[in-house]
This record gives sequence, structure tokens and C-alpha cells, in this order.
Amino acid sequence: MRIIGAGTSDDIHYVERHTFWTAPNLITLARFLLVPVFVALVASHHYVWAFWTLAVLFSTDWVDGYVARRFNQISSVGTWLDPLADRLALIIVSATYVIFHVAPAWFVWAIVIPDLVLLFNAIFLFKGSPELPVSILGKIRTAFLMVAAPLLLLAQANFSWAPALHAVCTVMLAIGSALHVAASVGYLLAAQAKARQARQGTTSGARQGEPLADAGGEG
Repeated sequence: MRIIGAGTSDDIHYVERHTFWTAPNLITLARFLLVPVFVALVASHHYVWAFWTLAVLFSTDWVDGYVARRFNQISSVGTWLDPLADRLALIIVSATYVIFHVAPAWFVWAIVIPDLVLLFNAIFLFKGSPELPVSILGKIRTAFLMVAAPLLLLAQANFSWAPALHAVCTVMLAIGSALHVAASVGYLLAAQAKARQARQGTTSGARQGEPLADAGGEG
């Protein structure tokens, strides 16, 4: 069973649509609308409901991509909307954790600073997303954060095992945050390498065209 790229079919000729109004984009928007609900639940100390909201938000991360590939609804908007929504959601969730003392301050800095660096680097080099493949480190990072972050909410509830859960989840969150920084460095280097290759390809193409231009002038 395919996990990464689920829904992809060799029998489909994929055509990129240039519209917002596709089912995957609406799913992305609906998922992102869970973020303010999550913030409100944490602010009102409804940690169990916040846990379930975040669990749904994280566990459905693959749904929009699956629908886009399964039903041939890939769009130019979706290529930047989905990763942007995911990044913003993670930043807001991490900030909420710190503001309401669910997680230490280092959590938000470990998430926000690398993401801002990658954002500005992408805008400067590509005027948008560099469209890099997900790295193995990035997948492991995501797994740690998606498990630790929701469970850390349950550790805020008045359960007898909450202190032990809090200790375990804090360690997992620290590992996930460290992996996030490491994965971000990898993406930064990969983006810069892709930009260099693009420039070299443009320069090489221009040089190959020069003799043809001279020959044409002499003829």
C-alpha cells in the first residue's frame, strides 16, 4: 500500500488546473479552519477537546493530496496552498502551546525561525515554492511532532498518569523540534542547490546559442 503519494494512478493523465475551486483546496481550507477552533479550546482549558481537534487536523494532512491525485484535481493553487496552510498551522499551534504554557518557549522558536528562513529563501530564489521532495528526516520529524503535540494536551488534564505522559511527550517534542531544525537545514541546502542548477542550465543554454547566432550573422 502506498503511503507517500497515496492516490496516484499510472492510468491517469494528470492535468494541472488553474483555479481555487477544487475539492482538495476546499478540504485544505476546511482543515485550516480547525486551527482557530483549536486555539479557542486551549485558551478555555478544554484540553481533551483540543486533543481531538489537533488529532483530526494532523491525521487528515494527507487527505487533500490523496483526493487531488485520486480524482485528478491537482491545481496550481493547491501546490502552494497546502504547504502554506500546513506551515501556518504548525506555527500557530506551536505559538498557542507556548502562550498557554503547554510547552516550553523553545518549541515555538524551533518551529518559527527555520520556517521563516525557508520562506524568505524560497521567495528570494524561486518567487514561490521550490517544490522539493519530502526528505526522510522531514518525515521522521513530522511523525514525532504529530504524536507528541496532541498527547501533550492530554498531559494537561487531571489524569493520574498525566505527569509521566508530560515527561515523555516533552522529550519527544524536543526530538521532533531538533529534527525540524535539521530537516530545515537540509531543505535550505537543497533549495539553494536547485537554484544553482537552474542558473547553470540557463547559462549553458545561452552559451550554446551563441555560435548559432554568430553563424546566422555571417550567413
